[in-house]
Order: sequence, then structure tokens, then C-alpha cells
Amino acid sequence: MEMKKLIERINLLYKKSKEEGLTEEEKKEQEILRREYIDIIKGNVKVQLNKVKKI
Repeated sequence: MEMKKLIERINLLYKKSKEEGLTEEEKKEQEILRREYIDIIKGNVKVQLNKVKKI
């Protein structure tokens, strides 16, 4: 999923959880999307760290 759409969906589910609550299916989706987001960020950090040169 595209990062922008991923973040939008995570935010939408968060807002809905605070306003009216989530169904079990939505809770699972939220958990999966959050894990996907974290994995993407961790991957980006690893790539950046691998580019750092030791002196």
C-alpha cells in the first residue's frame, strides 16, 4: 500500500476508534496496518544507516 494511503487509513481507524469504537475486523486491520507502517519505517532507517560511512 502507498505510504500516504496507509497513513490516511491508520488515522481514519484511529479517529473512528475514539468516536464510536471499532469492530473486531477493523481492530485487526488497524493492527496489521500499524505493523506494516512500522516495518516500512524500520526498513528505511536500515537503508539510511547502511549508507553511513565509517571514518
